[in-house]
Amino acid sequence: MSAAGDGLSFPTSLGTSTADDIRLLGRDLAADLMGSVGFGELAFWLVALRRPTPSETRVFEAVLVALADHGFTPTAIAARLTYLSAPDSLQGALAAGLLGGGSRFLGVTEDCGTYLHEVLERQEGELPADDAGWDALAVRAVGESRTAGRFVPGLGHPVHKERDPRTAVLLRIAEEEGLRGPHLRLFEAIGRVHEQVLGRRLPLNGAGVCGAALADLGLPVELLRGFALLARAAGLLGQLAEERRRPIGMDAYLAVDRNAVYVDPGG
Repeated sequence: MSAAGDGLSFPTSLGTSTADDIRLLGRDLAADLMGSVGFGELAFWLVALRRPTPSETRVFEAVLVALADHGFTPTAIAARLTYLSAPDSLQGALAAGLLGGGSRFLGVTEDCGTYLHEVLERQEGELPADDAGWDALAVRAVGESRTAGRFVPGLGHPVHKERDPRTAVLLRIAEEEGLRGPHLRLFEAIGRVHEQVLGRRLPLNGAGVCGAALADLGLPVELLRGFALLARAAGLLGQLAEERRRPIGMDAYLAVDRNAVYVDPGG
């Protein structure tokens, strides 16, 4: 369709607008979706192009809640300090926080989901039928990662040294909803066996279990970081609202600036 009548066509299965209505996912936005579809449900639908079941929505939204905010993380500090420098640019402050979502913070969700997916893709024959089979697969996977000098995504946490409180809860929710699939089962198995391969015990972190849960929902592993960023956007907006009510940005800046010490680069 082309308003100029030149034959151009740009197909989409998402949103279109006319002078009279807005269509989204093939439905009337105002009449069919507003007030009837939750935001988390809609986010899933926009990516998967299918409406999630109530069980899928519960697991998906539990992931979003798990990743929304963890206090004064680097992403939150970046957002607050950007807002301090440019209070006229809320979008800049939000963007600054989201840009910090990488391999150490937030990116683990995608890294873990991708890692588990690749292990499962390489598995020949049927997937394991019991915990012993999953444990054997996990031992091979962790061993291969160690031999290659690679970390296993989802193992360890900079704060939760013994137990990440989110992990067991998300596993329970997935089990209750009948959505504890192969990615979560492999992730659990890695938690059981990694010590015998690595020689030390590490907790299964919440970002990793979120990646496993999202992969079990059938969402593209290449987009899993996007869902972590979607969740963190809400947390960052909360951080910026608090920065307006109870600012700490200037104190954080001054604490670093007033304690900066020159060091001779050749010393």
